[in-house]
Amino acid sequence: MPNWTQVLEEIVIKAQSSTNAVDDVRKKYLGLLQKKTGRNVIAYYSGFLQKPGYAFGQVNDDDKNGFMNAVHGLDRSQGLDLILHTPGGDLSAAESIVHYLRQMYGTDIRAVIPQLAMSAGTMIACACSEIVMGKQSNIGPFDPQFGGIPAHGVLEEFENAIESVKRDPLSTPIWQAIINKYHPTFLGECEKAIELADLIVKNWLVSGMFKGDPDAVAKADNIVLALNDHAGTKTHSRHLHIEDAVGFGLKVVKLEDDEELQDLVLTVHHAYMHTFANSPAGKIIENHNGSAIVLFSQ
Repeated sequence: MPNWTQVLEEIVIKAQSSTNAVDDVRKKYLGLLQKKTGRNVIAYYSGFLQKPGYAFGQVNDDDKNGFMNAVHGLDRSQGLDLILHTPGGDLSAAESIVHYLRQMYGTDIRAVIPQLAMSAGTMIACACSEIVMGKQSNIGPFDPQFGGIPAHGVLEEFENAIESVKRDPLSTPIWQAIINKYHPTFLGECEKAIELADLIVKNWLVSGMFKGDPDAVAKADNIVLALNDHAGTKTHSRHLHIEDAVGFGLKVVKLEDDEELQDLVLTVHHAYMHTFANSPAGKIIENHNGSAIVLFSQ
């Protein structure tokens, strides 16, 4: 299979005879991947790396339309390989997407992460029966955020304020200035968002990845504790590698264990990266038959 440069060269050559060269090359390799696996393939790709700041690059409710389009006409008995490349996004939208995909495929869904599936993308991966990752792949914490502010961090800061004022009442004016910036019910919203993320992912793990496992609840609890822990991961953008995912207890398949699959997955990934770099596309939700919804960034 061609590498990054060779995929680009193929696109350039194809452009001499086609006005849709990036699409043609991408669809070709997505189809070859499906022939290798014998399973349905849906690629859920955001161009967030090439188009930073693109609002619709994140997981959102409109993505459901893309998945409905991609699922239509497929033989659902073949299961689903879901290729994920996303910075994350709305928790409730991720919950709704997973609910829909499970209605279509049950728990016969495998997540494939060529590079990055962060935050809500990690949550979606946790809803699958297993996760395929390579040495270059990353998942991330799914601790809830409010406008970029970690909910865990807000609660930690509030606890620090209480302890600080107890130790030194003279610090009260300083903490008042900080706490006064919180809108009413904000602390409660933070607590509930953390609880909701825990509940959703735990339920997915127990009913999917660890279905039938007598230790399912304990395993799910350990994973949720690791991935929804701002104090432990330090930052929401923390890149967690395959060794971390295995250490947390997730069912992970090494992409390198199947050289042909590895080459195909990475070639597909390169094709999507070139598509975002050389077209106005900002997000693509596409199946192996070439049925796609493309959102443009301009």
